[in-house]
Amino acid sequence: MINFYINSSVYVQVLVATFLTWGITALGASIVFFFKKVNGNVLDAMLGLSAGVMISASFWSLLNPAINQADALGMNSWLIVSIGFFTGGLVLILGDILFEKILTKKKRKNSYSMKRSLMLIFSITLHNIPEGLAIGVAFGSIALGVDGATLASAFMLAVGVGIQNFPEGTSVSLPLRREKFSRKKAFIYGALSGIVEPIAGLVGCILVIYVQNILPFFLAFAAGAMIYVAMSELIPESQKNPHKNLMSLFTILGFVIMMMLDVALG
Repeated sequence: MINFYINSSVYVQVLVATFLTWGITALGASIVFFFKKVNGNVLDAMLGLSAGVMISASFWSLLNPAINQADALGMNSWLIVSIGFFTGGLVLILGDILFEKILTKKKRKNSYSMKRSLMLIFSITLHNIPEGLAIGVAFGSIALGVDGATLASAFMLAVGVGIQNFPEGTSVSLPLRREKFSRKKAFIYGALSGIVEPIAGLVGCILVIYVQNILPFFLAFAAGAMIYVAMSELIPESQKNPHKNLMSLFTILGFVIMMMLDVALG
């Protein structure tokens, strides 16, 4: 099975990886069938660990290959990578601000909690797009032979994204259950919040393979988007835990694990 995956085309590899991340989202959403509440310490630790993995992957799997590829193409690497990184974070920031303003204008007092739940669904779905793109770009860069890009690092990036998708699926389905949705509907909406990842992953992979000159920008763009998600969503949420120092250790652990795997296997 492993040999089949290794020898498969890059498109099959990225689809398998992103369907894995979506499957973990669905698994997280399925918690609604078993529990009304999930242990907060466990979820916060997972969020902290995922933040560390994503921050580490942003450099070792995305920014470092972006710099190497830009140099190989004769580009001004520091400028291209800086613009791409900044743009990736900015797009997500503007998307969050825009959606929040739209909901605020339509908000009614008796439906505030429901609007908040819808914002959560949209926000998580929006964040899953650059995550899928990041995975697709990572796999696409392997096909192009980018220095520092390996199957191990790309797949570990997918694993890191998948880990943080579990609590995201849960954080969608449980609030919807509180809004009187049936368990089945709450699960479906929670699972669907991650279905954009395989689509975005395939798009990102195709783009970087056929338009090689944009690869450094897209790698950096994906890194900026992932850093924004980690800094604005994962770390602040995990730090709400009373044992915030322990949550910080999980973030550091996630970074170290990803770095070790990326460097050792790369």
